[in-house]
Amino acid sequence: MTNTEIRPVGPEPARTRRNRGTGRTRKASESTATATTTIRTRGTRLLALLFLAPTVVGIVVFTVVPIVGSVVLSLFQWDVIDDPRWAGAANYREILTDSTVLVSFRNTLVFMVLAVALQLLIALVLAIAVNGRMPKWLRSVFRSAFFFPLVLSAASISVVMKYLFNQDFGPVNWLLGTVGIPSVPWLTSENGAMAAVVLAYVWQQFGFSFLLFVGGLNNIPKEVHEAASLDGASGVRKHLAITLPLLSPTLLVASVVGIINALQVFEQPYVLTAGGPGDSTRTVVMVIYETAFEQLRFGEASAVGVLLFALIMAVTALQFRLSRRYVHYQ
Repeated sequence: MTNTEIRPVGPEPARTRRNRGTGRTRKASESTATATTTIRTRGTRLLALLFLAPTVVGIVVFTVVPIVGSVVLSLFQWDVIDDPRWAGAANYREILTDSTVLVSFRNTLVFMVLAVALQLLIALVLAIAVNGRMPKWLRSVFRSAFFFPLVLSAASISVVMKYLFNQDFGPVNWLLGTVGIPSVPWLTSENGAMAAVVLAYVWQQFGFSFLLFVGGLNNIPKEVHEAASLDGASGVRKHLAITLPLLSPTLLVASVVGIINALQVFEQPYVLTAGGPGDSTRTVVMVIYETAFEQLRFGEASAVGVLLFALIMAVTALQFRLSRRYVHYQ
């Protein structure tokens, strides 16, 4: 047998004990730091949720719930008095064969094209003019004056416009008469009524697009225009080749908001022409209002509203699709 020498194990070196103690302390510190970071992250998330809650609740209550309710109601026939009755797709078949509904969609699309095009053109021209060389106080005056109609009631503006466009004693026809233009039947002819509604709408709405364009123009570096001037580019050439491409993101926002608002126009045609003469200025929202609150056909009115919502979503999606070609980001 081989004798195995057994040596007593001495005490652990002090350096090893110190290293192990330091390792435990480091791990404890890291755990504490992780716990603190987790608590702070949770607190930040909770605070963010608290700030977002009013907006989210408002969107759900006033946007999501009404949309879902309209879709559901469009499948029923309901006159408020009797209980709702299941109709399925019958409401949609009825409104798609109703000439008044079809004409209202056509009028709304024509109004959208005319109003948005004129609104963007006027707002862009005025924004370029105000952004030019002029005293700051005068620029502030113009900005306030052009934005002021937007804060007024559309109904009150329409009442004033109805007086201005009156064929017999309206100031517009009086001014036209001073330059030899005969009296125009603004509110009693199909083309004149649509023109009056478009002008009244644009006068109130262009201030929003104007402020967007002013902000967009201020973000364009002045060095770009100065370099173009040194190359001999004229004012019109600079705006077409430089201003419009650099302003294209703002144009996209202004056009999207303008089209959505124009497709929902109601006050101006309702007050100015009541949809007439005939149905020449009757819009989709007017049909929804008349069908629901005058004829008590809430199911059919909801179906028209669903179709209008689908139209707005389709047009907006098409705009963003086409924006990939003409929107240039710096």
